[in-house]
Amino acid sequence: MLRTKNIISSIYEVPVEWIFENYLTLPAKLSGQDVKIKSVFNPKDNTPSMFIYHSRTTSKYKYKDFSTGKQGDGIELVKELFFLPKRFDAALKIINDYNEFTLSNGSFNIKQFTIHSKYELHSVQQRNWTESDSEYWTEYKIGSKLLEHYNIQPLESFTLKKNGTDDIVIRSTKIYGYFRTDGSIYKIYQPLMTDRKFFKVKNYIQGTDQLTYAVPYLVICSSLKDIMAFNKMGFKNAECIAPDSENVMLSKEVVEKLLKRYKKVVTLFDNDQAGITSMIKYNKEFGIRGAHLKLENDLADCIKIHGIDNTREHLQPLLKRTLLK
Repeated sequence: MLRTKNIISSIYEVPVEWIFENYLTLPAKLSGQDVKIKSVFNPKDNTPSMFIYHSRTTSKYKYKDFSTGKQGDGIELVKELFFLPKRFDAALKIINDYNEFTLSNGSFNIKQFTIHSKYELHSVQQRNWTESDSEYWTEYKIGSKLLEHYNIQPLESFTLKKNGTDDIVIRSTKIYGYFRTDGSIYKIYQPLMTDRKFFKVKNYIQGTDQLTYAVPYLVICSSLKDIMAFNKMGFKNAECIAPDSENVMLSKEVVEKLLKRYKKVVTLFDNDQAGITSMIKYNKEFGIRGAHLKLENDLADCIKIHGIDNTREHLQPLLKRTLLK
């Protein structure tokens, strides 16, 4: 008896899990778990910085490469991997490769799976400021007034909860909670950690609560620490915000509102590949130009190493040129 295999013609017939497993040569089948690997786009990536994760929004797998800023779905992954000009070309390659896979007696079982529940923040325990906290923040010339203005509080500990497991209590001499003006926490910062310094609690465009909309210019920075560093330089005609990270672009709706509220909006991202990539994306998508400060990796480090005056001396002409373009 002859055995036949169906030839597919639509990208929607290709299991999304197969795309990631096949092109990334993953060591295990994807069944709802998140996977962290070394970047396939950055050969210098010594610490795994590429995440393959199951999106709760789309219920499909996606990827985010923090070392280069690349992110997207399986089609975008193949487009970037093989330098293809359009998503259509990537989809066509995936269809052809999957057909070859099945015709060569490969098999891929599509099965239902449950999303592996992730740890969520259950509670935080605040503490008083200490001399050690002061020493850390004053390295970046950030004092108590700025910390209070941006609602940063030191934490004794925080507790994570996950269904079916014991709670995890995390303690450290340096843990900081990033709060909104309504008292809700949106992020936890652990500067002593070499990996996963931040624990994201909820979506929030950092610095939004502090915007006055009474100045002509808005600067989009990389982080809340960079926002505070920018404040220390005393530019009176500009204020700042920062997305969750450089790799998360502000939505079109948000950007359009900001462009209406300010005379000019510019970006000031980190001096690394991810920062440069984000700067180019904002310019391409929204016509927002970027100031590229090359002193150190980020603005806060510039102030820490070179001081406020030297950093301002380098940054001011960059901002002027960017704003006048």
